[in-house]
Amino acid sequence: MSKDKKKKSLRYSLIRPISNEKWQPISIPFVSIIISFIAAAIVILLIGKNPLQAFYNLFQGAGILPKPSYAGYKSMLTDFLSLLNAMTPLVFASLAVAVAFRAGLFNIGVSGQMLVSGFLATIIVGYSGLDAIIAKPLVLLIGMVAGGLMGGLVGWLKYKFNINEVVTTIMLNYIAQYVISFFIQMYYIDPVSRQSKYISEAARLTLVNVEIANLKMDIPLGFILAIITAILIKFVMDKTVVGFEIKAVGNNRNAAKYAGIKVGRNTVLAMVISGGLAGLAGVTYYLGYFSSIQPKVLSSIGFDSIAVSLLGNSHPIGVIFSSFLVSIIDQGSTYMSSQAGIRQEISSVIIGLILLFSACGAYLKHKVSRLKEKEVDQKESES
Repeated sequence: MSKDKKKKSLRYSLIRPISNEKWQPISIPFVSIIISFIAAAIVILLIGKNPLQAFYNLFQGAGILPKPSYAGYKSMLTDFLSLLNAMTPLVFASLAVAVAFRAGLFNIGVSGQMLVSGFLATIIVGYSGLDAIIAKPLVLLIGMVAGGLMGGLVGWLKYKFNINEVVTTIMLNYIAQYVISFFIQMYYIDPVSRQSKYISEAARLTLVNVEIANLKMDIPLGFILAIITAILIKFVMDKTVVGFEIKAVGNNRNAAKYAGIKVGRNTVLAMVISGGLAGLAGVTYYLGYFSSIQPKVLSSIGFDSIAVSLLGNSHPIGVIFSSFLVSIIDQGSTYMSSQAGIRQEISSVIIGLILLFSACGAYLKHKVSRLKEKEVDQKESES
């Protein structure tokens, strides 16, 4: 066999795992993750550390693998529940970005929508003294409505005045950040923590320090809701007229309009759904994972969700798995830093590499299709 044929044979064997178009939404992100971890391992080797040990410590810190020892009332289970608690708002936020992507929109204002929803739920319910059976569903309702209205405003401005949604959402992020900071510092500040006053336990969406079998664990009530929501969004997008119209508008607005689909209505509707999901992310973050709001700070989850949605191929089920992976890296970084002697910022490098390689998904699809065409042409010429 000649060298050229050997090279071609090797090239085809490398692309074969991602050549099946049916499985590309799963296989390409998976390959991107593997490549990013290899690249991260090279970075860790360059700073003189053992990458296998670092990754092992990363999974230990996230509750995926057991640690050598635990503090009182703690175990691998409590670490894993903390991981799910941190993951819950990220799933909602990433779904918000994914829905907007499906409609051809870029919702970069998830952080602002989270903040507005979290703040309104905090002052209306968090300080109200309502019983848990009323307070918790009301928090979720306020989150959805507040986020949906904010997202709907962005969609309406896009439809009515053709204002780019990226510009609108960035400006609304700043408005939300500083207006809410003013109200917190004027009326709701805690003099000790310099954050908003802590909400009542009845309004909190995470059950904190629940003692079971001599373990104190944080139980995220919103996690199951996040999984159900992802499944529901998949059903809506794949099996309903609304989902079909939103995707049609996202694929080609002019063709959708020619086919009789109301582009403006579906643009607004997509942003309402996206904003509502961002609102759920806000209440599970500010009234779940945390129990107060830090003034002048936008949650990084709103921006991390863009990477997570890209990695998950804007697919609701893919978003769950990509959120799980990014949460593992984020939650395990502190323990990795302390045990392996690697700076915590390496976790950000890993996430950045994952985003970089996942963004190359379209290029990989193009490259695979070109190589398959060449393979077919070569077989035809040989025959």
